[in-house]
Amino acid sequence: QVQLAESGGGLVQAGGSLRLSCAASGSIFRINVMGYYRQAPGKQRELVATITSDGRTNYADSVKGRFTISRDNAKNTVTLQMNSLKPEDTAVYYCAAITTRAYWGQGTQVTVPS
Repeated sequence: QVQLAESGGGLVQAGGSLRLSCAASGSIFRINVMGYYRQAPGKQRELVATITSDGRTNYADSVKGRFTISRDNAKNTVTLQMNSLKPEDTAVYYCAAITTRAYWGQGTQVTVPS
């Protein structure tokens, strides 16, 4: 089992920045991929960014160049730095950890008013 504790999020004006952090505990040795997904009202959950244990990253096209994901394997944390935020980034952001299954954080709200 893996437990994920998220922090960060909130309300920021368009063009601003936010940082999300997620700390993993439990069977952390099994974690290969960590990352963030988001779900906006009325929409399906979608990938934002992921990072493997050896640092390979993957980003949704909509956030490339604006968001940066990083990982500290020693501290079992993943961080999503979000810059140049847009109203369409408004969603609940979920931390994810992938072993043989996906584990999810509780979600944190990011709101960018239009």
